[in-house]
Amino acid sequence: MSICRLRTPFEVSDTPLEEYPRPQFARDGYFCLNGKWEYAVLPSSEIFDGKYQGEILVPFSPEALLSGAPEDIVVTPDDTLYYKRVFCLPKGFLKARAVLHFDAVDMICVATLNGHHLGEHTGGYVPFSFDVTDALKDGENVIELKVQDLSDSSYHTRAKQALKHGGIWYTPQSGIWQSVWLESLPEEYIEDVTIIPDIDHDALRLSFEKHGDIPIEVIALDADKQIAAATCYGNEITLELKDYALWTPQDPKLYDLVFKMGSDVVKSYFGMRKFSWVTDENGLKRPGLNNKPYFMSGILDQGYWSDGMLTPPSDEAMLWDIKLVKSMGFNMLRKHIKIEPLRWYYHCDKEGILVWQDMVSGGTKYNFLYIGALAFIGINIKDNTPSSYKKLARAEAESRNEFERELEVTVKHLKNCVSLCCWVPFNEGWGQFDSARITEKIKRLDPTRLIDSVSGWNDQGKGDMRSMHIYFKPISMPRDKRCLVLSEFGGYSLNVKGHTYSQKEFGYKKYKTKASLQKAFSKLYINRILPNIKKGLSATVYTQLSDVEEEINGLVTYDRRSVKFDVEAIKTINEQLKI
Repeated sequence: MSICRLRTPFEVSDTPLEEYPRPQFARDGYFCLNGKWEYAVLPSSEIFDGKYQGEILVPFSPEALLSGAPEDIVVTPDDTLYYKRVFCLPKGFLKARAVLHFDAVDMICVATLNGHHLGEHTGGYVPFSFDVTDALKDGENVIELKVQDLSDSSYHTRAKQALKHGGIWYTPQSGIWQSVWLESLPEEYIEDVTIIPDIDHDALRLSFEKHGDIPIEVIALDADKQIAAATCYGNEITLELKDYALWTPQDPKLYDLVFKMGSDVVKSYFGMRKFSWVTDENGLKRPGLNNKPYFMSGILDQGYWSDGMLTPPSDEAMLWDIKLVKSMGFNMLRKHIKIEPLRWYYHCDKEGILVWQDMVSGGTKYNFLYIGALAFIGINIKDNTPSSYKKLARAEAESRNEFERELEVTVKHLKNCVSLCCWVPFNEGWGQFDSARITEKIKRLDPTRLIDSVSGWNDQGKGDMRSMHIYFKPISMPRDKRCLVLSEFGGYSLNVKGHTYSQKEFGYKKYKTKASLQKAFSKLYINRILPNIKKGLSATVYTQLSDVEEEINGLVTYDRRSVKFDVEAIKTINEQLKI
């Protein structure tokens, strides 16, 4: 099969994605380690002799076109990927402490700095860090990383990567795929903050984790104007606010925050908004934004790029996707089985796009009979027994425990994203287990957001949503006291010659021209979506934002060079989708 390695139109610098990676909690003490690293790939059975095979552009995985590695490179579950980076710290950078951050490495990694063992980490989609104060030195410093990627040969988190890829399963990739960076800290510093807007009481609630006992000065700003200030002597404080604007997709108003703890200065931001369940005038359960029913018209977003794979080519590229969706009148993106760099969520906050966040799936081999076929014809499997664990690919206790650990990390990592309105723990039964208990756990971890407990099928009758995926039959609404959402549908495909990954094509319904595709899309929304809103339909997620490898059902091609739809026509349709 012939594969086309396509470039997107976005420029990539020698230090890719060098913008500050954590806008929700920003400091001046930042040193980006993205750029050229040395690498080698060897069978794990061989002893590495320290000889590297070439240079790779971090944070792109070796399998990605933008990495600069050979196009035929393969990292198998039986291989080990080695990295090395030599760097010198800028003069005056180091304060009392230093932390080395890895925002994502797929999937099992061991890190050393100047020969000091820093630690190990398992999990290809969640961030981790090491205190490296005692390992750093003047002059040259050397980071070395040893990575193994088991892909779908084990139960670890892998999302849609598959060794035998094709259709809805994608080429596996390995190693570093999000930013690597150093942070410098004073002796006493703020470790973390939780920001909770409370529009019902005109307040902003803040809780801190800190290293040290000195108080924290808190300042809230509207541009350069101070709107509130207080000093936190413990770990929690509430700011009273007046005359503020609510955050909505139509008016995504953000306010700035500054935290000062001694010499430690952290900058953040917030939006005053509330997500909840409400009942409309007809007694139907609806998602609520700021205590009012709000229809969420969204797009499934897998976050794949033809040249960077899981890694966006640039900050501009992330923003381009979001602005395209916004220009079409959509107000939501469902981030599908992937965690993006924090700057992606920052752009959603600024531009006004709601986010439904999937947890990343794992588990052992996908059993289509139990996970797909039976559920597709309406037979749901209970997900809270040892028998069901095996059927749904979660037989190993460690697999279930790992999912819960990563769930906790994900919620903490993304908790201050203003636009994130809904958590999605399970999709179509992939690795599903104990969904009712997991839903309650998420509610305890974060009571401020909605939860789509079981997206697609294998519904357990619990939670606040009845979440449906409908591709091959007419769209209609069932009788259910829960909120009704169409969390996947559409998937109409068009092959745009010269912009496809391969000769193989996957789509739920194929069209030959842009005109016929647009006509079918419009008909689907006008005839099937609009009439069902009055019957309880409260949110839709059309499949999907971009083509991905063999999937050609995107609004835009895989290389982001050809938009398949009439932007204004889709915007006109979206303007009619209201509760």
